[in-house]
Parts: sequence; structure tokens; C-alpha cells
Amino acid sequence: MERKAKVERKTGETDIMVSLDIDGSGKGTISTGIGFFDHMLTLWAKHGLFDLTVKAVGDIVVDGHHTVEDTGIVLGQAIKEALGEKNGIRRYGTAFVPMDEALAMVVVDISGRPFLVFDADIPRVTMGEYEGELTEEFLRAIVTHAGLTVHVKLLAGKNAHHIAEAIYKAVGRALADAVTVDERIVGVMSTKGSL
Repeated sequence: MERKAKVERKTGETDIMVSLDIDGSGKGTISTGIGFFDHMLTLWAKHGLFDLTVKAVGDIVVDGHHTVEDTGIVLGQAIKEALGEKNGIRRYGTAFVPMDEALAMVVVDISGRPFLVFDADIPRVTMGEYEGELTEEFLRAIVTHAGLTVHVKLLAGKNAHHIAEAIYKAVGRALADAVTVDERIVGVMSTKGSL
């Protein structure tokens, strides 16, 4: 079964298309108009081994908030659609990723219950057109629309770029682990019978 999805969303603030292949090889074709965000999404795809295409046009003359958050919404919807019934997946994934002085831990549960714990103090700086605080907004949008429980904990770090990079990579790796199919799992990994 192919685990792919293509989702489009158009509002008065953004026009976004996301194409996702869960069982890809890490190819990212990203264009959001926000260079740093493009870099982070490319890293997310590479380290999660997802094939990801994102085309986003937003009101970045205001700031990057709408584009980043709405991309998270669409990506979350694509993850949910691509996973379908979630049969056979491991459900849980954990990753520790260093980036120089920064170290991020991310734990993912494909639970069907959206919840984000974001314990990471990113310095309030702007990286290109990307504000550090948008990392949490992006993840909250994904979590809400994909139905994930995600815990992010920054264990070390001072440089905002390094912190964001460690988090994006760790989210990709943890999610890759959680979506992995294990042939020993019959149905879904839950005593309830559904996720």
C-alpha cells in the first residue's frame, strides 16, 4: 500500500500545496518564500527519509507566521492522510539529535490525540525571515492536524539556528521511527483496536 498524500489549502493569507511520500528517500523540493524555513523542511524530509514537496505562497510582507503555521496545518493533514488506518506501524518514535552545542530530544506517539509539549527555549532572534518562536507554532499545527502527541525537549543549546536545526531533524527521525511498519504488529498498536 502506498503511503502518499497530496493536500492543498488556500485562504486569504496563504496558498499551500504539500505532497508527501512517507516511504520516500529523503528528497525535499521546498519553496515557501522563507529561506530558513525551506532549509528546515528540507532537513526534516532528509532525516525522516520522507519525500516532500511544498509550494507555499503567503503574506510574508507581513511576517512569516501565517506561511509557517499554515504549512504545518497542511503537512499535518498530509501525514494523517498518508498513514491511513495506521495498520502495522510502530506508533512510537524517539530521537536525540545534536547540532554542535545544541542537543534536542523528540518523542512521537501517533496516538490520534493531538498534544504538544515544547520544552525548548529558543533565543528570540530572526533567522532570515524566520523567527525562532515559529518552530513551536509549526509543530503545534502539525500535531493538531496529524493527531500526534509530540514531546520536544532541548537538552543543550545557545545558538538559535543550531537549536532549530536539531529540533527539525529530531522530529523527522522520531516520526520516521514511529511510522515504520513492523510485520509482527497485527492491526494497530493499541489494545483499543484503533488509534
